[in-house]
Amino acid sequence: MKKFAVAAALLSAVVATPSFAAEGGEGHVEVRGGLITGNGIDEGTLGLAAGYDFDLGSTAFVGAEVAGDKVLVDGADVQFSAGGRIGAKLGTSGKLYATGGYTFSDIDDPYVGAGYQHKFGSNVYGKVEYRHQFISNFGDFDSFVAGVGFAF
Repeated sequence: MKKFAVAAALLSAVVATPSFAAEGGEGHVEVRGGLITGNGIDEGTLGLAAGYDFDLGSTAFVGAEVAGDKVLVDGADVQFSAGGRIGAKLGTSGKLYATGGYTFSDIDDPYVGAGYQHKFGSNVYGKVEYRHQFISNFGDFDSFVAGVGFAF
């Protein structure tokens, strides 16, 4: 029950933060898919994410994100995650970042990763991301995803 309370609190913070954001902050929603691999298992994954990035001047940002990802195999539950990211703005269209957080559901363990997000026009973006999932009772997994989203 505690893990769901933490996820709900983080989701509430992400939804509420645009009203507190400084000029230049940005929300985003996306669809993403990719591959999760580890322990001899290679499976596809598909998911949705939403978050908000706060500007830290003209060259850096920090943000929060919640997501739901489904491993595309029978019997797997949707894995919910909540985390943050911090990174550098590259020009007017790119963001290079490090990410970290916690996953809830079948797997209740932390993750770390890195990614790159690039805008195509004023609101549509594409992104690639790598995550390393630390799984305490089974063995670690790596995920490689690509996504398309809308920034607002």
